[in-house]
Amino acid sequence: MHRLRTVTVALLGALGLLFVLSASAFAHVTVTAPGATSGGGDQEITFRVPVEEDANTVGVTVQMPTSTPIASIDIAPIAGWTHTEQTAKLQTPIKTDDGDITEAVSQITWTAAKGGGLKPGEYGEFTIIAGQLPKAKSLTFKAIQTYSNGSVVRWIETPAPGSSDEPDHPAPVLQLASSGSGGSSGSSEAGVTATPQAAGGHSDGGSSNTGPVVLSIIALVVAVGALGLVVVGRAKGRT
Repeated sequence: MHRLRTVTVALLGALGLLFVLSASAFAHVTVTAPGATSGGGDQEITFRVPVEEDANTVGVTVQMPTSTPIASIDIAPIAGWTHTEQTAKLQTPIKTDDGDITEAVSQITWTAAKGGGLKPGEYGEFTIIAGQLPKAKSLTFKAIQTYSNGSVVRWIETPAPGSSDEPDHPAPVLQLASSGSGGSSGSSEAGVTATPQAAGGHSDGGSSNTGPVVLSIIALVVAVGALGLVVVGRAKGRT
């Protein structure tokens, strides 16, 4: 009985580890913009926000890059949500055919109506249109997710220089294709091109998720092995 109890504890621990690693490996805030190119215009950009806690997501704030600013932004309306914008004065004005742009949107905040928001198990899409993208290789959008229980998750972390390890709460990063490459980029997570998420807010995070996936497989193997020992032990106990 003692052996069975020990194996059962190991099984439960392995399953718990598997659940934690799987959740951390897939549930991130991401940004997508199919066909986005450096310096391109009229580009639709979507931020996808999954609900990870047992509470509604009631607020989403996205910081726009100001070192490589977007010249102009239009925001798609969302039923049950309002939005506000903040602007910042640019150190280097953006030159356009219509004159220099000296200010740009630096932050957008979406707020759910009272009693509303995204429920557990759901995800939301928050879309803007960029009038003109900067000439850059990538854009980092730091995001803050607020829950109805007061919890705040800051998706603002970036990998350490030279590291391929994904942070716990990576900032969404949008890769921009060069203007002559046909626009093959446009979706990314923590600086690595990613497949757009399926319903429920899960996505394949690419090579940056290799570590958690490998650990998840190991945990699954341990769990299956522990389950086998439990079955064998019970069978011996009956004979």
